[in-house]
Amino acid sequence: MTDRYFYSSLTRISDLETVPFEVVPLDRGAWGSGDYVVCEVYSRSLGRQMEVRSGRSLELAEADLFVGALGVRHATLEATGSWKAVQDDGFMEILTGGGLVGRLTSRSLIGADYTRVIYRGHVCRDGRKVSMSDFMPVVSGRTFDIPTIMIIGTSMSAGKTTAAQVIVRRLVSMGLRVGGAKVTGAGRYRDILSMSDAGASWVLDFVDVGLPSSICPEAEFRSRMATLMAVMAERDGDVAVIEVGASPLEPYNGAAAVEMLEEHVELLVLCASDPYAVVGVMEAFGRRPDLITGITSNTDAGIALAERLSGVRCLNVRDRRALPALDDLLGNALGLWDGSGGAGTD
Repeated sequence: MTDRYFYSSLTRISDLETVPFEVVPLDRGAWGSGDYVVCEVYSRSLGRQMEVRSGRSLELAEADLFVGALGVRHATLEATGSWKAVQDDGFMEILTGGGLVGRLTSRSLIGADYTRVIYRGHVCRDGRKVSMSDFMPVVSGRTFDIPTIMIIGTSMSAGKTTAAQVIVRRLVSMGLRVGGAKVTGAGRYRDILSMSDAGASWVLDFVDVGLPSSICPEAEFRSRMATLMAVMAERDGDVAVIEVGASPLEPYNGAAAVEMLEEHVELLVLCASDPYAVVGVMEAFGRRPDLITGITSNTDAGIALAERLSGVRCLNVRDRRALPALDDLLGNALGLWDGSGGAGTD
């Protein structure tokens, strides 16, 4: 009888569902970030689900076998973990809903436990392990030159993905062809799918260039990022809405991503968890955003304090009353309006 595997969303770039493979236990010295591995659920956690290739969520049961990818997570608000911390017993946790696996090293005491799994072997073909990097896209080398709305944050869960959805909707309503991307973070398909649902013509993330998370040596990240920018250039569009996951000050290579895209950024949006974090990121990162939004904008008090501390416009983009001001910012940044406030002619 052939074992049935569930395929996490980190396998969506691969052919593992259609082309046979073997499962071979490998010595720890042969492991690497992005390797596809088969794990068995040892003890599940209620409330923790894993995305399958479509992006839908599945609640795994004990003894289920699934294909995930070795990786590293370093989330300030939830958990940290790494494949490098796995011991000889082979126990790991599912560190993200996308199927990134590694040994949990710390976690917030608020929230559900992480589903514990045990390593059963690497996905192998012809005696060679299969990795996410084996499915890198082939690109023409076209230069990225798409006007960009960039969204950064003071931390994870600051409102970046929500802001991206709203901004995509507003740009699409202006008649623009919009692309969406998340260029750093830990693999989770739903974030970019939400931009597709909002109307983006195409969506991409670092998984598309073979990274389970963007925690890797900076030189490697820059190489993968260059490929991702070339893929975005081939998809083309009037504007790209690009989210930099987590915070640019965290070890996800956000600062490198910002630097590589900076010359194309027409509007920089900072999503903040609170007004004081706005100032902290502005001072530590050395950049002044054009707009502040996110959790800090949930109330008039948060908006007023953020604006007073930073001198930057703050809007709650989920509030319909803020949409005309948001449209003005977007339209002016992209040169869509003429001096009278109407549509431009060039």
